[in-house]
Amino acid sequence: MFLTTDTGSLDGVAGWAVDIMETLGGLGVALLIAIENLFPPIPSEIILPLAGFTASLGTKFSLAEAIIWATVGSVTGAWALYWVARFFGRERTRAVFEWLPLVNMDDVNKTEDWFSKHDQGTVFFGRMLPIFRSLISLPAGVIEMNFLKFTVLTAAGSAIWNTALVSAGYLLGENWDVVEQYVGVLSYVVGAAILIFLVWWIVKRVRKNRDDDDGDDGSDDDSTSNDSDSAGQNTSDQNTSEQNDAE
Repeated sequence: MFLTTDTGSLDGVAGWAVDIMETLGGLGVALLIAIENLFPPIPSEIILPLAGFTASLGTKFSLAEAIIWATVGSVTGAWALYWVARFFGRERTRAVFEWLPLVNMDDVNKTEDWFSKHDQGTVFFGRMLPIFRSLISLPAGVIEMNFLKFTVLTAAGSAIWNTALVSAGYLLGENWDVVEQYVGVLSYVVGAAILIFLVWWIVKRVRKNRDDDDGDDGSDDDSTSNDSDSAGQNTSDQNTSEQNDAE
């Protein structure tokens, strides 16, 4: 292991995180991870390896304590988002989607049905994916997933993720930032996949809306044409009737 007791050289988010962990101990780890769940811009790929690095110094908490406290923070942050989404409710959420441009409620219904069928696997594995780690609590709350089941799956998935990153930071010591580099690549891959999906979805929706508009215009033209034909036929019938009367 490559260890150092010089944490004063750390700055930015890393320095701030280490200061909190050295001040509050394991509780500081839980607090940081709970915040990371609520505010995804604070990356777990920095906080968790740093918790392992701090544990390797042997002054505040052990490796096992770091993992346990990190998991407590993960579950606490997930609970907060779950209950916010559950309180907001399904009907309000659907109303928001109905208000948004380009959103088709059929797609919302399909997504809701899919999540309801695969909620357990989605919550469990979602806790091990950057970006999705925090967001996965929201649909679980909206569909009112069983709270105990949500808690168990969140704790299990978070424990695996936390164990991997905290242990890596513990073993790497002062080279903990290597973990950030590799997990950062995964974050970029996930982010790129989300961006590509969004672009594809927007293009698909715009094209569908355009085709629907063209279809409506065609229907209007056909209706106008039919009305004209009907009016012409009525006029012809009227003229024929007048001629018969005259005879």
